Amino acid sequence: MRAVEFQEYGGPEVLRIVRAAAPEPGPGQVAVEAVWAGVNFADVKARAEGYRVTSLPYRPGLEVSGRIRAVGEGVEGLRAGQEVAALLDGGGYAEVVLAQAARVFPLPDGLDLRSAATLPTVLPTAHALVHEVGRLRAGENVLVHGAAGGIGTVVGQLAQAAGAGAVYGVASSDAKADYALKHGYDEVFRPGTFETDVRRATGGRGADLVLDPVGGDTLRRGLESLADFGRLVSFGNAGGAEPWRAGQGDLYARGRSIGGFSVLALARSAPDALRMLTERALRTVRDGTVVLPVTAEFPLSDAAGAHRLIGGRTSTGKLLLRIAD
Repeated sequence: MRAVEFQEYGGPEVLRIVRAAAPEPGPGQVAVEAVWAGVNFADVKARAEGYRVTSLPYRPGLEVSGRIRAVGEGVEGLRAGQEVAALLDGGGYAEVVLAQAARVFPLPDGLDLRSAATLPTVLPTAHALVHEVGRLRAGENVLVHGAAGGIGTVVGQLAQAAGAGAVYGVASSDAKADYALKHGYDEVFRPGTFETDVRRATGGRGADLVLDPVGGDTLRRGLESLADFGRLVSFGNAGGAEPWRAGQGDLYARGRSIGGFSVLALARSAPDALRMLTERALRTVRDGTVVLPVTAEFPLSDAAGAHRLIGGRTSTGKLLLRIAD
């Protein structure tokens, strides 16, 4: 089979097509013949910085869609030939991938493989940010960083469906702002001025819910832009700053709170909770509440091209690798 891996850290050029034997599933595992693979910023950080890489060579890729090739011992409810999406710890840039059975999700009727590849990381993350962790209530306003990305695209739609009073986004360019305004956002601000912009937009009240994948100073400014009793949810550290900290003085005086979420951490620590979350989230696609546009696709042989696009911070929506024709 073909796969993409890197043997050293560096730019997109370190990604190489290799030939390898197709893996066989062990106990509790499923082998999937991948048709599509999602491309995420975490893949770029893995290649450039070693993010979540345990050893080299390494195959990136956290999500795929395809058909089950074989199931390992003890796997129930899944069968060869079944169309599925899968959340991985890595290795998704390959024609055959291994996944833990608890992270393999049969596709509901009407969901095609191309669309399904956009979902395993983005959809449950967005659902948790709005509902399980963010606990957005009807009439509240929400401020979302990275509004034009995959997660931001879904969050805007979920927040509107939840009855948000207003959905504000943060985007770094006019093109990204225009994209976000077409996918559930009422107003979009720039990263340098978002805290004053949200105060203006809310008459000085601030945001009820802030969703932050950036970290560092952006997170601190987001905390300061919260309304009384507001919540901030951290779901990444794209800025690469030191881990954030907040103490009693940051939270007690105005009843603010901070939460966090990582779909990969949940998959490791509470796979049953991940499955229930993903099943709830998939219903929003089936009923038409959420649509996640594929804005660019690349063949497996041009994984480097996908990395250049997403690493350049100009992409919107979701990027895919086409594994099989």
